[in-house]
Amino acid sequence: MNYSIKEIAGIIKAQESDWEETTISVLLTDSRSLTFPEESLFFALKTKQNDGHKYISELYKKGVRNFVVTHIPETLASHTDINFLIVPDTLIALQQLAAAHRKRFNIPIIGIAGSNGKTIVKEWLYQLLQPDYNIVRSPRSYNSQIGVPLSVWQLNERSQIGIFEAGISTRGEMDRLQSVLQPTIGIMTNIGDAHQDGFASVQEKCFEKLGLFTQVDTLIYDGDSSIIINCIENMCMGTRDIAWSKRDRERPLFISKIERHENSTTIHYSFLLYDASFTIPFIEEASVENAIHCLTVMLYMGITPSVIADRMAQLEPVAMRMEVKEGHNDCLIINDTYNSDINSLDIALDFLVRRAAASGMKKTLILSDILQSGMLTTTLYKKVADILSRKGIDRLIGIGRDLSANAKLFKMKKEFYETTQQFLFSKSIEHFNRELILIKGSREFHFEVISETLELKQHETILEVNLDAVVHNYNYYRQLLKPTTQMVCMVKAFGYGAGSYELAKTLQEHGCEYLAVAVGDEGAELRKAGISTPIMVMNPEMNGFRTLFSYSLEPEIYSFRLLKAFMKEAERLGITNYPIHIKIDSGMHRLGFTETDMETLAELLKNQNTVVCRSIFSHLAGSDESRFDDFTRQQIEIFSRCADSIQKVSPQRVIRHILNTAGIARFTDAQMDMVRLGIGLYGISSSGAEQGLRPVSTLRTTILQIKNVSVSETVGYSRKGTLKRDSRIAAIPIGYADGLDRRLGNRIGSVWINGQLAPIVGNICMDVCMVDVTDVECQEGDRVEIFGEHLPVEQIARQLDTIPYEIIASVSTRVKRIYFRE
Repeated sequence: MNYSIKEIAGIIKAQESDWEETTISVLLTDSRSLTFPEESLFFALKTKQNDGHKYISELYKKGVRNFVVTHIPETLASHTDINFLIVPDTLIALQQLAAAHRKRFNIPIIGIAGSNGKTIVKEWLYQLLQPDYNIVRSPRSYNSQIGVPLSVWQLNERSQIGIFEAGISTRGEMDRLQSVLQPTIGIMTNIGDAHQDGFASVQEKCFEKLGLFTQVDTLIYDGDSSIIINCIENMCMGTRDIAWSKRDRERPLFISKIERHENSTTIHYSFLLYDASFTIPFIEEASVENAIHCLTVMLYMGITPSVIADRMAQLEPVAMRMEVKEGHNDCLIINDTYNSDINSLDIALDFLVRRAAASGMKKTLILSDILQSGMLTTTLYKKVADILSRKGIDRLIGIGRDLSANAKLFKMKKEFYETTQQFLFSKSIEHFNRELILIKGSREFHFEVISETLELKQHETILEVNLDAVVHNYNYYRQLLKPTTQMVCMVKAFGYGAGSYELAKTLQEHGCEYLAVAVGDEGAELRKAGISTPIMVMNPEMNGFRTLFSYSLEPEIYSFRLLKAFMKEAERLGITNYPIHIKIDSGMHRLGFTETDMETLAELLKNQNTVVCRSIFSHLAGSDESRFDDFTRQQIEIFSRCADSIQKVSPQRVIRHILNTAGIARFTDAQMDMVRLGIGLYGISSSGAEQGLRPVSTLRTTILQIKNVSVSETVGYSRKGTLKRDSRIAAIPIGYADGLDRRLGNRIGSVWINGQLAPIVGNICMDVCMVDVTDVECQEGDRVEIFGEHLPVEQIARQLDTIPYEIIASVSTRVKRIYFRE
């Protein structure tokens, strides 16, 4: 749906101006997501970490002419071909526009709030209602102050139902989302501990979330939740309730019985004087609760029990994350299967394009028919073809009859197949080479088979890396700092075991000013992969200077010997003013110049032009422990004096930094010009002062085999694994060659299987270890967590009397890394 620029100006109450008439169909909040510049209206949003106004000039060069701003950039003030809509707050303007757009639709709008399950309920409702309605829903987890308006903007003339989730993290946010969504049907999933930091109590959080439903016709919730019931009663909400219950037969929907089978669950219920049941192909308690919320909506909308039962049985798992995996022939696979509509395709293509821009790899899309879009197929695929062309897709593999029928619309290299099986049996499946491949398909096409075929097969031990958690932790420390303070993020040692490239790319996208690696070769690999952020090399080697110069890597300089050798090589190559980073030993006594060296160092730097001191820094020895606070302050004083000495002889401003992760949390006042973020980036508190970090890495594997072993037998090498009873022993494919410390054997360490701990039995082997699962309900093929959400790295470190760094950095490179975004 299109709006004139004057209509929009009136809605958001922009300052009067002589706007050039144009039509807007796309709202843009991220400059990297630009697709249709001539139809886009860019909102220059301000956040704690960024300001959208600084991207306006770049967008102007790319053809954007319409901007919502708080002020006009000086560089563009004289341009007469730009529409600037000036408002006091660009985020509020975005929400006002979305709210006005929402009011144009007299259709059911389902709003979903709660601590957990929002996205699952939304996606399952989409699966269940899609046969009857043309549905618009939130793409992925677009439930924020920005995501909700962008989701609502998708409503168009064909829309019959909207399904949107709304999430909040602090007080006052839900009122603004309510005015945007204006839901007619509300679903309160549950109340848990997520985002608890922004609220004084669980009750306060519940009140805030219920604010989404103050104007709904019907509110659906768990009638057995005392917290939700009490909050609803205290708010005196005048809505019609459909509270389902497992205990109270007087509730409108009574869940009379839940039967769990091996791979499914049957739910019996009573509604309006009749009894019925349905079966879902899931057994988890959360899945049962989510299914009951969906059941309630379907009953409210008049769908018959027989239809409900048929559709519930066909529910598919929801792909909650976009995974990046290694493929054959140096390919990377972006797996985004089970979910395909034009809006989620656009989001996935953004992810693809950003990765490809850094890596230089060809961009390939494997796409299925987009089903039940509500558009004529020719219209739909013209739009898809236009998007692919504008995103610069190099190769399209289309699967499905509709895509094949519209093949002529696509101008890039292309091939088409009517079914997934035809593609799998084709020669094309074997001829991918150095391509970034996005797999995007409707669930009926079972594209997970394509993903499995293209994926580089390694053994079943996997390190999962949550890139959203990396961003969360990065922003956690960012918000402790002044807006002007820069940050160095440590991605040395293969990103502390998590894999440096994907981490570096993610950090680069989020504005990290510097990256740090241990040696030059690590930095060179990042440069080859397309990382352009300045890179600091913490341990440069004398024979590696050429690598530093060739890949624009900036060395740490910690001694006169190293400095003179580096200057000599720079002079020999005719290089001048090359940036270096001076290391000061303020008390760590590891590497660095001492305070007594400052006069000589200053004189040496003053009388040359081969290098320039970009920064001066030191390392705190005990910032994580309060008993060393006096020593830490002494280090800061020594460092400050040294930095003053170097600054006096430097014509340029020298950046100062001394705070490590623990220092950021405990000595924020000493943040100076820059800080260095290490272990905290990976979700591990170095001092105990940080609350709310998210674990980044999960090391998991699977059960290979389970055996019944008599008490009289032993397990493993040297017969160290003795038993106290007849036991069930599971073998799992991870050993000390994968990074599992041998000291965890013989019941020192445990693994997590199906909600229970299973001790490691006997000596850990090179590739396999054995665990006691006598008291654990499990079978061959079940997942095993080595560390992660249920087994924190810190706990394993304590068992081994070591530090978390050693645990995560020890994960072998032979363990496959899977990167995902939620």
